[in-house]
Amino acid sequence: MSTATSSTPSSQYRLRRAADVLWSGGVVCHPTEAVWGLACLPGQLTAVQRIWDLKQRDPAKGLILVSDSAERFAPLLEGLPAEAREHVLASWPGPNTWVIPDLDFIPVWIRGRFSSVAVRVSDHKLTRALCRAADSFLVSTSGNPAGAEPAVNQAQAQRYFAGDVDYYLPGATGGLQQPTTIRDALTGQVLR
Repeated sequence: MSTATSSTPSSQYRLRRAADVLWSGGVVCHPTEAVWGLACLPGQLTAVQRIWDLKQRDPAKGLILVSDSAERFAPLLEGLPAEAREHVLASWPGPNTWVIPDLDFIPVWIRGRFSSVAVRVSDHKLTRALCRAADSFLVSTSGNPAGAEPAVNQAQAQRYFAGDVDYYLPGATGGLQQPTTIRDALTGQVLR
């Protein structure tokens, strides 16, 4: 999404509409760095359950959280050793998802079977704008049923989900060819 487009009245209306849908417990489908994704507010269990159903995803696998700023993840980052925290912060914003230990900041339904959570500060302009409009970090997971290829455009996402998604936020992906890298924040090990 270009800077010029991000300030048009229609794009601002769409962002406000998407944020309203999120705050009312809905699910929004939108472009991210590489693919279209499904988003909801992480504290709304019913919306998270809808995403599990849409994706036919095992809740034990956990979900990724995405934000427009590292400050939204400050309580998680405080628990990291200083060197690991600096490494994580230096990689953001960008296509870097980090698995960070967590026992009580993030709802258990986001973590799944893990005592950690995967988080990213996105450099995708529309994803960042959606987080700002919702004033929150968001659940972010690829827009596809389990076993299907992730949607790379709105038409493909709509073929998968049709009217089961509450709002499709128009825009373009960030052009990455692969999903973001996932690493363990404590060890640096690449997990995806």
